[in-house]
Amino acid sequence: MMSSVLRGAIRFYQLTLAYFFVGACRYEPSCSAYAAEAVTTHGALRGSWLAAHRLCRCGPWGAGGWDPVPPAAAARRPRQTLSCQPAERS
Repeated sequence: MMSSVLRGAIRFYQLTLAYFFVGACRYEPSCSAYAAEAVTTHGALRGSWLAAHRLCRCGPWGAGGWDPVPPAAAARRPRQTLSCQPAERS
């Protein structure tokens, strides 16, 4: 529910205020498109955090370039667990 409200707010921004900031974003996809995809992929809380982190990087001091939304947790590689047991030698 909350993610659909956020996506609606992002879409409203894209249709109204984004017109005044055309070409201002250094990254591809644009910050609003990134935010919409992050909220869709990761949900309201994590997607909002990713979008806020991206907005902080998008400025004159940022490098710019291609910066896609990271994949969802289910699609990521599983983390290797560390063990206190010694490794077996072959």
